[in-house]
Amino acid sequence: MFSRSEELFERAQSFIPGGVNSPARAFKSVGGTPIFFREAKGSILVDEDENKYIDFVGSWGPMILGHAYPAVIKAIQDASFRSTSFGAPTEIETRVAELVQAMVPNIEKVRMVNSGTEACMSAVRVARGYTGKEKVIKFEGNYHGHADTFLIKAGSGALTLGSPSSPGVTEGTAKDTLVADYNDLESVEKLLKENEGEVAAVILEPVAGNMGCIPPEEGFLEGLRTLCDEHEVVLIFDEVMTGFRLSRGGAQERYDVWADLVTFGKVIGAGMPVGAFGGRKEVMAVVAPEGPVYQAGTLSGNPVAMHAGFAQLQVLDRHPEFYVELEQKGDYLKRQLTALLNQHGIDHHINQAGSMISIFFTGSRVTGFNTANTTDQGFYRLFFHEMLKRGVYLPPSPFESWFLATTHSEKMLDDTILAADEALGVAKLKHEQG
Repeated sequence: MFSRSEELFERAQSFIPGGVNSPARAFKSVGGTPIFFREAKGSILVDEDENKYIDFVGSWGPMILGHAYPAVIKAIQDASFRSTSFGAPTEIETRVAELVQAMVPNIEKVRMVNSGTEACMSAVRVARGYTGKEKVIKFEGNYHGHADTFLIKAGSGALTLGSPSSPGVTEGTAKDTLVADYNDLESVEKLLKENEGEVAAVILEPVAGNMGCIPPEEGFLEGLRTLCDEHEVVLIFDEVMTGFRLSRGGAQERYDVWADLVTFGKVIGAGMPVGAFGGRKEVMAVVAPEGPVYQAGTLSGNPVAMHAGFAQLQVLDRHPEFYVELEQKGDYLKRQLTALLNQHGIDHHINQAGSMISIFFTGSRVTGFNTANTTDQGFYRLFFHEMLKRGVYLPPSPFESWFLATTHSEKMLDDTILAADEALGVAKLKHEQG
């Protein structure tokens, strides 16, 4: 007998490429049928068959306060009664911009857009317009959305599907995109010297989340800041995942390294489709209509998304203790999972930064793309499905970070540990049997 998810997926494939509207949802890495969800509250997901799961995806990061947070839902309802869109200025856009600036003080001006992809794409264009240079340095395994510039040796879905680049990306674009190794300053310095006076920007995830959670090594971010200053290059932090999650001021505040431009994604809208980029006022001054670098979006600053985001950011701004609690939950989960993996005799490396965490099934310390790729993807596939059977929803890829929310209770974490104990035992047995 087919499940409701199987029926819906079969139907979707007749109308939608691959049956999904984003490749990361397709379960290509773990196999099986994607789960179709109906509703969520806090950190509990409910699928179309009424199965419940503890959620460690959190809509890929923005659900810091959990799903359907009451203040966010009320803000959405109130705003939608006044219209879902105007295509004209609204006061809430300025209020969100003011709050973002208060929480992240190096963002002196901010432009709202419609997605993290658009934010990163626009930030690179602004950096090129500001510097008059064309080349961009990115890092292997870092994912900044699906704009052409970023699909050179990308992470996340591209890595999962085994496509480090994509057909449709032109040779000219590839030529202007230089790829360095994450957590390797020498690789960046080498590219800057080989392309002296040609590099407009260095863009990176300050904590990588799209090849699994990989924090920066000590001195890496500081070194990038120094190199960018020396070579007059714009430093861009992609905080689509880390923004307002790792601290009130994101990864910048956590590591005390401040970029020239910063990009955000759906966290600006409490999970609604929205994004933003911002930074130093002299850099942002080149953005139209103030400056010559064109960037536009009919629905940018959508009032419903802005009200939702404002509601979530206000809560995070007023409750710094939430970040202490999230850190403690991440520490607890890491300790307990480490103990289990040691008990089962399974090679592993766990990376954690605050409320972001990943298990790599490898004996290597994971610091970048090459070491992330040593993870046993087959074992993760088995582990994922065994956890799913036990009511725990993990990212359907070994190359994605897990995310914790304020709504993950102690009992949920303990239930997750219990499920992991059973799942690891079964997965190990199946793995040994081939």
